[in-house]
Amino acid sequence: MVPLDKLDRIERRFQFLEARLNDGASPTEIASLAREYAELKPVVGRIADYRQLLRDLEEAEMMLADPEMRALAEDEIPALRATRPALEEALRIALLPKDAADARPAMLEIRPGTGGEEAALFAGDLLRMYQRYADRQGWRFEVLDFQETELGGVKEVVASVQGEGVFARLKYESGVHRVQRVPETESGGRIHTSAATVAVLPEAEEVDIDIPATDIRIDTMRASGAGGQHVNTTDSAVRITHLPTGIIVTSSEKSQHQNRAIAMQVLRARLYDLERTRAEEARAADRKAQVGSGDRSERIRTYNFPQGRMTDHRINLTLYRLDQIMDGDLTEVIDALVAADQAAKLAEMEG
Repeated sequence: MVPLDKLDRIERRFQFLEARLNDGASPTEIASLAREYAELKPVVGRIADYRQLLRDLEEAEMMLADPEMRALAEDEIPALRATRPALEEALRIALLPKDAADARPAMLEIRPGTGGEEAALFAGDLLRMYQRYADRQGWRFEVLDFQETELGGVKEVVASVQGEGVFARLKYESGVHRVQRVPETESGGRIHTSAATVAVLPEAEEVDIDIPATDIRIDTMRASGAGGQHVNTTDSAVRITHLPTGIIVTSSEKSQHQNRAIAMQVLRARLYDLERTRAEEARAADRKAQVGSGDRSERIRTYNFPQGRMTDHRINLTLYRLDQIMDGDLTEVIDALVAADQAAKLAEMEG
């Protein structure tokens, strides 16, 4: 059973927000009120469906007392009762506490791990996979900082992903991605295992994270490239060190002004993520065992090219359509991760 008094409070809050937005909200209030209104709207829709079902069921049960309507009621009641569990489950999921960062854009960082040049090439494959997934979702994908190896692999890449529900979907991608395949750099045809690390951080605005000038040290340096015409001969690269935490952020695009802006954007995202992580750890020490813990040292997925197989180790999901997944068809994978996370949160809330 879903507590009806809780549904009443949500509906009253939604009506208040609607009234404030239509008449009386100050310009400074509108953004936060509109965000909360948008979050509650689908929940209120689920509540309306549930209340309608309860009304229909009550009316059908009353019809049992009417000899002329009894047969009709006996047909309707089983169908209505069969619908109730699914509606209640959907409503319980809608009522789960929301991650405040879910609606935010995301900062995506990919770096090669163990495996040398093959790991760098795989990091490039992951970058293309996420670019294609973003295209399928109608999101805007912008590479902010890209460092390439001599053989065309990725030494490090930072991208901004903008769109509806970006962080809510991409946050499950944080962790170690392992690949098993015959590398292009391997002449003997042997299967190698290598890895790349993905970090997905919610983007933070200046109002979210205040970074005093006294807390950072900014150094400029000569940008390094893959060689030849790519070498930057000016001191345009920027390295920002956040003194209180020791976090170091670099950006080495062509413009020093652009690099400062990018590095500050990445630093804000990392500091915001650090605050979120601390709050999560304080809230539940066992949260890391659940889906979407965001632990970037955890091996989350294996891509086996000889078998055309992808396995997500957190939910024991194996799919034999690796080509489509690498082409950006991640919907089935992420849907399964979202469902597992919701189930874990429901168990935690109801247990």
